[in-house]
Amino acid sequence: MERQAKLFFWVALFMVVLSALIAWFLAYHLGRPLKRITAAAQRLAVGDYKARLPVESNDEMGKLARNFNDMAAALEQAEQSRRRWVADISHELRTPLSVLRGELEAIMDGIRPLTQEAIKSLSSDVMRLNRLTEDLYQLALSDQGALRYRKVLLDPVIILQEDLAAFMPEFNNKSIRVKWLNRVSKTTLINADPDRISQLFRNLLTNSLNHTDQDGQLEITTHHAEGGLVIEFADSSPGVSEQDIDHLFERFYRVDNSRNRYLGGAGLGLAICNNIVNAHEGALVALHSPLGGLAVRIMLPIAP
Repeated sequence: MERQAKLFFWVALFMVVLSALIAWFLAYHLGRPLKRITAAAQRLAVGDYKARLPVESNDEMGKLARNFNDMAAALEQAEQSRRRWVADISHELRTPLSVLRGELEAIMDGIRPLTQEAIKSLSSDVMRLNRLTEDLYQLALSDQGALRYRKVLLDPVIILQEDLAAFMPEFNNKSIRVKWLNRVSKTTLINADPDRISQLFRNLLTNSLNHTDQDGQLEITTHHAEGGLVIEFADSSPGVSEQDIDHLFERFYRVDNSRNRYLGGAGLGLAICNNIVNAHEGALVALHSPLGGLAVRIMLPIAP
């Protein structure tokens, strides 16, 4: 009996020691990655978005580390976009404000007389600031989901016809030939906000007007395709490089070649167009135009 008791004691002691070793092993191997995760999370909390975790296995801890790294990368990209957004806004506001200030100081110092030409120049700078702030306001509302769309059944071809008529004097002044190939044989209705659709068309017409050479061309095509309405604006040179064409719908993105920056605009027009088309469950694509410039294709779903 005494011998069995001793044996039981040593077995129990062995089990206790073994359990302690197993517990220490698990605590060490589970606690170490948890400590790394805690430390990396604390770095993220104070704004260090470069924090990453080593992926050492394919188990749950490995998956957690990969998910953490994906989240950190997304936060880092969002922070970079925010900083770039603030820098771009500051730059776009600084330029017309500096010009406006310089012109006003020149008038106040008597260097430049207050002529009709000077007033028109000042008014142009003010209007540029007004357009920029309005575009920023529209994008901010869209990002917050607060941009209201009053959708009704409408024929976008009629809206395009009206907007094009309003722009024709400006195209004529620049000797840009406008051709409209309307292959829509019957009334086509879409569920859309008429003001936003008009804003979409006007932004694209403005883009072609500003970035097409004198004596150039603009060809507008409307036709049906796969249950939707396709509207394409294709202008002549200058064109857009392959590198730039994939970024045209990014806000503040502008091409730095002969498709000129100096003609004005903050690079927000096409970003607003993209938001409007997305809100109507359509698609917007930038292509190389057969005329040598840029082609922007809109695809909108037809109302059932």
